[in-house]
Amino acid sequence: MWSRMANLTLTKQQARLLALQAQGLLQPAPQPASKKDVLESIRRMGALQIDTINVIARSPYLSLWSRLGNYDPAWLDELLPEKRIYEYWAHAACFLPIEDFPLHRRLNLDGFRGWYSENWREQHQADIDRVLEHIHQNGEVKSASFERQDGKRGAWWDWKIEKNVLEYLFQESIVMVARRERFQRVYDLRERLFPDWQDSAVPPLDEVITTLCLRTLDALGFALPSWVADYFRLPKRQVTQALLRLKGSGCVIEIGIDGMKEPGLVSAQSFDLAAAASKNTLEATLTTLLSPFDALIWDRKRAKQLFDFDYSIEVYLPQHKRVYGYYLLPILHRGELAGRLDAKAHRQKGIFEVKSIYLEPGTRMDETLTASLAAMIRDCAAWHKTPEVQLGKTQPAELLPLLQNYF
Repeated sequence: MWSRMANLTLTKQQARLLALQAQGLLQPAPQPASKKDVLESIRRMGALQIDTINVIARSPYLSLWSRLGNYDPAWLDELLPEKRIYEYWAHAACFLPIEDFPLHRRLNLDGFRGWYSENWREQHQADIDRVLEHIHQNGEVKSASFERQDGKRGAWWDWKIEKNVLEYLFQESIVMVARRERFQRVYDLRERLFPDWQDSAVPPLDEVITTLCLRTLDALGFALPSWVADYFRLPKRQVTQALLRLKGSGCVIEIGIDGMKEPGLVSAQSFDLAAAASKNTLEATLTTLLSPFDALIWDRKRAKQLFDFDYSIEVYLPQHKRVYGYYLLPILHRGELAGRLDAKAHRQKGIFEVKSIYLEPGTRMDETLTASLAAMIRDCAAWHKTPEVQLGKTQPAELLPLLQNYF
């Protein structure tokens, strides 16, 4: 095994295609999509990041559209109360396959998840007891179930105490998200949702770290050692130790990546796919938009190293500091991150507004690109049920009239 792997080196382009294949972003998915495809996509990624910004579709729905094309977003909503997925902290707040609950529960029990300290718990024990008693007596709750008593207007940086308590209880898996209503979390006691669960079923930490390292390599196709800890936000020291063990056992293999100082790592399970990439058998044909929180690019350093794509989301910046726009969506075009698009869905008016498109320097502006961009915009608008497309500025400017020919 080692001798045949020592000679495997990928060009950066081959490495990109390997990553896209692993993420389900290499070629358009077969249509029609099904609810099973939604679940399989989450399992394939290992974690589907959640974000509440609703300028267009919220991030988890958009990340699935990027992979599945036209699908029913209600399928994701249904998987949660069906207990086929659950919510917890991984890379950030994520939908996770339910079978991974023991793994992330171990990270919680060992103090690697959440930000509420023991000191905070001690200071707010009376509030914790009060909220828990309310849930025991009244059943599932939302944060909105509790009226704010301090006269302040709620904001993300100034939560009412009940919201903080619910987040603490969620962090500790004392409560879990039973379902969502209009994307608001509905909490209930873990003991009611999963009455048979016992923490004795949680595997030891080294086994959990090892498993999640392998999941990361398979989800990314390959990874540099410095990328691995970020994917599931794992403790770096334990990740380093796990990778050494995995390489020693032959479960993880080093490969060369042209232009990268670190060796690439692939799991033994994914080696055949890496070998196929080295023989140029992978072909990228998908053009799509990515959520800013898509697993392919949520590590901005990884996106820069692999795709030469320098990207940041500007939604959190004051308007005068924005270079490209408010809610920038990377454009994935046939294996390259070819640009970024700022869009807004005006749902009541049925309008999909493309405020701006910026192509990356050096992107070839040919008929394949313009036709693919137009089809992507039209498909995304139709999926949003905002079929009227309005095009704004483009860079380069000559892209705009080319696109307008398709609408």
